[in-house]
Amino acid sequence: MVTSPRPDSPTTAYRWLQAVRALWRMLAGRSARLVAGLHQTWRRSLQVRVVTITLVASSLLVSGFAYLIADKITSILVQNAVTDARLRLSSGSDYAAKQFSLYSQPQEAQLQDTIDGTVNYLAGGDPAQTSGVVVAITADNYPGIIKPRTAPDADVRPLISRELRTAVAEGNIAHQIGTGRLTGERTKYLVYGSPVPTRFGQVELYYFLPLARQDATAADARATVIATGVALVLLLGLLAALVTRMVVTPVRVAARTAQRLSAGLLDQRMAVNGEDDLALLAASFNQMATNLQRQILRLEEMSRLQRRFTSDVSHELRTPLTTVRMAADLIFAERDEFDPAVARSAELLQAELDRFEELLTDLLEISRFDAGFAMLDAEPTDLVPVVHRVADRLAGLAERVGVTIELDVPATPVIAEVDPRRVERVLRNLVGNAVEHGEAKPVLITLAMDKSAVAITVRDHGVGLKPGEEKLVFNRFWRADPSRARQTGGTGLGLSISLEDARLHGGWLEAWGAPGQGAQFRLTLPARAGDRLTTSPLRLVPADAKLPFGGPRDGGLLAIGPGDGGTLAIGPAPTGGDRAEVSS
Repeated sequence: MVTSPRPDSPTTAYRWLQAVRALWRMLAGRSARLVAGLHQTWRRSLQVRVVTITLVASSLLVSGFAYLIADKITSILVQNAVTDARLRLSSGSDYAAKQFSLYSQPQEAQLQDTIDGTVNYLAGGDPAQTSGVVVAITADNYPGIIKPRTAPDADVRPLISRELRTAVAEGNIAHQIGTGRLTGERTKYLVYGSPVPTRFGQVELYYFLPLARQDATAADARATVIATGVALVLLLGLLAALVTRMVVTPVRVAARTAQRLSAGLLDQRMAVNGEDDLALLAASFNQMATNLQRQILRLEEMSRLQRRFTSDVSHELRTPLTTVRMAADLIFAERDEFDPAVARSAELLQAELDRFEELLTDLLEISRFDAGFAMLDAEPTDLVPVVHRVADRLAGLAERVGVTIELDVPATPVIAEVDPRRVERVLRNLVGNAVEHGEAKPVLITLAMDKSAVAITVRDHGVGLKPGEEKLVFNRFWRADPSRARQTGGTGLGLSISLEDARLHGGWLEAWGAPGQGAQFRLTLPARAGDRLTTSPLRLVPADAKLPFGGPRDGGLLAIGPGDGGTLAIGPAPTGGDRAEVSS
């Protein structure tokens, strides 16, 4: 009983096909990795590129010269062989003509013996001394009367082509090169033919000169030229590698030294050897590094003194400010009993003291950021109440200037690991600025979250930002319009502190603005403390923005946040969740 295999059982052919496919995938993967590695080496190594280009160029040049030299040598050898054959043929034709001049009829009895003797004589008599030269006399015009003779005895008909035979029969001297087996192994021959005139008609004399010696000489010459060319190419490659190494090594040392300098190791220097151009480069690099170190140390000292001065002044002003505050509070409490002008002065004094105290608080915060002492107290926080709390605190100001604060927040909690005090301070600064510059138009606060990040945008429809101003908005004490009166009594440090707070979280603080279309600020923070941001849940450019040239990148927008390694990244931000940065 014969049973057929089950449909689901793999056959031998199927297994072989799977094995071939697996082998093909493995080879393709290895080839791709090899090509990628070679491409990476080509891109990264100047020495490899120079040596490769030198080898390719020298190979092409040497190959061309080798071909020309080998062809010239072969041509000379063949020309010498042709000249020798012509001399032999001319001498042999004259000799044969003299020998055959005694006969007037091809049927004469002694003619065949004379032909045999002439062939033997022209061939040198002793076949061992002919050096492979074969001589033949034929008389195709007299078949059966005159027999063809060769010395040494060989079948020469395969080497005499019809074209050569026809040319000689017409009274011309002609030659050709052919390959055949006459006296032994297969050899290349130069075949020369000439007519020999006689009283009874015409016979044909052929010389077969072997070109084995010329071929061997040409082969030796080609081998010598090729070996010399290969050695020359390798020598040029080695020379290029050595010369390139002499140039590239100092450059690599300079690159490594520059990397150490950029990492903060300001005492790194290059070794100066000799007095050539590379030594001059190393000396100039060291002088530049020394000047940079001196300037950096000077700037660091000045910055340290400035931070210390700001911190000391801020702390020292606390004591007199407290005393002035106590006196001002007492005067302010009794202002109703004073003259109206004095009462108004007491109110102005109270307001300016509030602003002065806020300025001192901001200066102290800035000094902590500059000194690197700012600490992040992250904890799981629901940001929905934070947004509501900020909106409630600024509702009075918004009402005074005729601005409506609108909220677009989820109904469910938005939990993120953040420092609630700092996030609330950032939102208070952003919303306060939006209300102040809102031009009595609504301010929209939007909150959104995805798997990795949480984002808050503050959108106003005021005067907006002029081109280039988006690069200055986070600078300390910068104001878009210096003549514009502040409604909130701010210090000019709010956005700078907000930027530092965002960076302390590992987040982004980004700004977009266009004249007449208002501005929008976007705060993006990682949902988990310490995570790296890649996208934002909210758009930076509002959907209702009308940007010139039809693209989001032409509307004066700026993305500010920490780039790789915690550095500040500034560049045009996209319209969606993705983010484009240019490190600065």
